[in-house]
Amino acid sequence: MIHLRTAAEIDAIGRAGAIIGALVDRLEERIAPGISTGDIDGICERFIRSHEGAVPAFQGLYGFPGAVCISVNEEIVHGIPSPRRVLSDGDIVTVDVGVTLDGWCADSAYTFTVGTVDDETQRLLDVTRASLDQAVQAAVPGGHVGDIGAAVMSVVDGTGMGIVRDLVGHGIGREVHEEPQVPNVGRAGHGPQLRAGMVIAIEPMLSLGSERIKTLSDRWTVVTADGTRSAHFEHTVAVTTDGPRILTGSTRQAEAGVE
Repeated sequence: MIHLRTAAEIDAIGRAGAIIGALVDRLEERIAPGISTGDIDGICERFIRSHEGAVPAFQGLYGFPGAVCISVNEEIVHGIPSPRRVLSDGDIVTVDVGVTLDGWCADSAYTFTVGTVDDETQRLLDVTRASLDQAVQAAVPGGHVGDIGAAVMSVVDGTGMGIVRDLVGHGIGREVHEEPQVPNVGRAGHGPQLRAGMVIAIEPMLSLGSERIKTLSDRWTVVTADGTRSAHFEHTVAVTTDGPRILTGSTRQAEAGVE
């Protein structure tokens, strides 16, 4: 079932999303060479729980052991935080965060640079973020879910990068994962129709090489099959009559013009 949310319900999801947006700003200050993914997980959990009533939505979800998912370099999603995984200069790290507040969920991901990265890696991040921006603009009433994937493809085509097709975005609200699925590839005008009140998580994932993926022996961490680096940016977005409303935006990123 695809749910249509009221304005008040969208505002409630937005309050959960605002915590994530503020957390992204906090992480930009803290992520640097020498920090571990376990350290990052602790920062995220403490920050989320410092807001009355807020809890990490991913903690225990389907049995996941961390507060957030933290994926490094060739890892795409669902990386398990560990104090033994220490980040080095030139790494990239994706922090995928879910927050539940007053029974409403928001979900967002951001790929951070650790120190200074090479030009190819920076281009990967820039294209992935641009594909998210374009996809968000397609989330309008009367459109279709396929328009979102088509928007991602329009940005990525010709770059030589792979779009991870086997992982998708999703509806979100009372639960982290709701209908509809929101693929990162699609045909304009196809798929479920977008209607005002829908709230969806849009999350393009790109690699510097193949679109193929595999899951590691921990049964959680998904990596690129060819070992190339991957980036992942995600926003929770409400479809409204006034246009798409990003519910997980970072104030600092918006001021810098990169939302």
